[in-house]
Amino acid sequence: MKKIKVTLIHSMIGRKEDQKRTVKALGLRKISSSRVHNDSPMIRGMINKISHLLKVEDVQE
Repeated sequence: MKKIKVTLIHSMIGRKEDQKRTVKALGLRKISSSRVHNDSPMIRGMINKISHLLKVEDVQE
């Protein structure tokens, strides 16, 4: 299965509560924190919602 690496690159200060919950659901906590997720429609939907806060990269296995 294809994997993607998600990195938080902007602060969560002053963001809407639903955006904060989405970042937490992706497993991100601080700026520059990263997580690797399976590429699924659910994860892609969360990424699309907060794409202005993230950097997304494909992971080669």
